[in-house]
Amino acid sequence: MTLPALSPELSLNDVLRPEWSVSPRVHALVTTRNGGVSLPPFGTWRDGVDGPGGLNLGRKSGDEPEHVEANRARLMKLTAHDEAAWLSQVHGATVVNADDVLAAARRGEPLLPADASVTDRTGTVCVVMIADCMPVLLCDPQGRAVGAAHAGWRGLASGVVENTAQRVASLAGTDMSVLHAYLGPCIGPQAFEVGPDVRDAFMKGVGGAQRDEVASAFVEHPQNAGKYLADLAQLARLRLAQIGVTNVVGGDHCTFTERERFYSYRRDRETGRMAALIWLEDH
Repeated sequence: MTLPALSPELSLNDVLRPEWSVSPRVHALVTTRNGGVSLPPFGTWRDGVDGPGGLNLGRKSGDEPEHVEANRARLMKLTAHDEAAWLSQVHGATVVNADDVLAAARRGEPLLPADASVTDRTGTVCVVMIADCMPVLLCDPQGRAVGAAHAGWRGLASGVVENTAQRVASLAGTDMSVLHAYLGPCIGPQAFEVGPDVRDAFMKGVGGAQRDEVASAFVEHPQNAGKYLADLAQLARLRLAQIGVTNVVGGDHCTFTERERFYSYRRDRETGRMAALIWLEDH
C-alpha cells in the first residue's frame, strides 16, 4: 500500500511536553493522534470528519503495518535516536531496565512483559503506549535517572507508579520525595465509568483520612446505578503523595473527550495508540 502524501516529518507542534522544572538533561514528550501517515479509523479527526495523517504507533491495532512503521520512524527521528524500549504491556506492576529491553530487542527476542521501564543512561529512551490508560513519567530534578509507567487502573492499583518511582530514585541515588512526575493524557473523570470492583481495588487496605481521599476519586454515576465515575489522575496523585512525591504536573487532558487530539479505546474501540517517552541527554 502506498503511503499517503502528507507532511514528511513529525514536529513538536504535534506532541505534548511536560511543563516541569527539572534539568534540561531530561527530555520527554507524549504523542497525539496527529503528525503521521495512518488512514481512518487510525487517522485524524477534524471538524467531525475522519482524515489521513494519523500517528498510530500500535503494531497490534489493525492498522497497515507499513503505516505504523512509518509513524514510529517519524517519532524516533523527532527524538534523534534510532530505537526505544518498547514493552509488551500487560496491565501489571513490573518495572524493567530499559537498557535490558533494548539488548533483548537487538538479540531478536520477544518484547519484555512489563508496564514500566527506567534508565540512568544517556540516550536510552523509555516508552509506554496509551489509548486511555495514563502514562506517568518520572525523573529526579538533576536529570540522573528517568522512568515511564503505563498506569491503567489495574497497574495503578497494583503499584506500578510506586515501583517505578522507587527504581528511578534508586538509580538517581536519592529519595523518592524529590522526584518529579508528569501525568499524561488519559480517560477523564467525566468519562471513566467503572464498577465497584475497581473502587474496591483502590479502597483495599486503606484507612483513616486516606480512605476518604481515595473514596472521593469515585463519584456515583448519575444515570447508571451501581457504577462510578473514576478520576484516574486523582488516584495517581494520591498514590504518589503516599510515597512523598508531591512535585506533580499534568493530568488535565482527557483522551475520551478530546477527540481531535487523542485516540481513545473506550470511545472508538477500533483505534490507534499513542506513546509517552522520556530519556536523558548530555545537554
